[in-house]
Amino acid sequence: MSNNPPRTRMTGVQRRSQLIDVGRGLFAARGLDGTTIEEIAACAGVSKPVIYEHFGSKEDLYTQVVDFEFHILLDSITAALTEEGKPRVLVERAALALLTYIEDRAEGFRILMRDAPPSQPEGAFSTLLSQVTARVEHILSDEFHRRGFSAQDGAMYAQMLVGMVAMTGQWWQDSRQPDKHTVAAHLVNLAWNGLTGLQKDPELRTEDSARTDT
Repeated sequence: MSNNPPRTRMTGVQRRSQLIDVGRGLFAARGLDGTTIEEIAACAGVSKPVIYEHFGSKEDLYTQVVDFEFHILLDSITAALTEEGKPRVLVERAALALLTYIEDRAEGFRILMRDAPPSQPEGAFSTLLSQVTARVEHILSDEFHRRGFSAQDGAMYAQMLVGMVAMTGQWWQDSRQPDKHTVAAHLVNLAWNGLTGLQKDPELRTEDSARTDT
């Protein structure tokens, strides 16, 4: 007589979530073209028809994985930029949000950086950066106006700022050194002070590290 406990049948929602998790790991390691339906089915312990039942195709599963990760990262950065705070603090929070996502969801970030899904032919990460840039431009508008910059200048600087944070995040994905708070502090140091005004040992000015913001 077998001592193995009976297998619990997953609900449709549970199975769909499992397949997304399995797909995330395989797509992150091998990409869309390098992953087969057979591999996904084997890793999930299901037959191929089960995958087709839930997603229709490998490409549909990939799109769901990308959309899932896209919204996690976008929501995180949007929340950081929506909270009350002066522009410098908001930029710090946004940089930390990206680095925290990379730290917590490395597979998801690799996928966002790779093949473009059918739903976002221009690339998921490019789409996300465009939305974040628009938000940053809006946040910095008062600062640019105070300094006498034109709206066109503000849009250009928002592109520069978001691009710098994004490229640094891609580099940090593999290095993970120094820690994310140090990286964020140096990012904002360069963005806010410029090369001629760099601080030797910059610190974040978010609430948990300092209470002042000038």
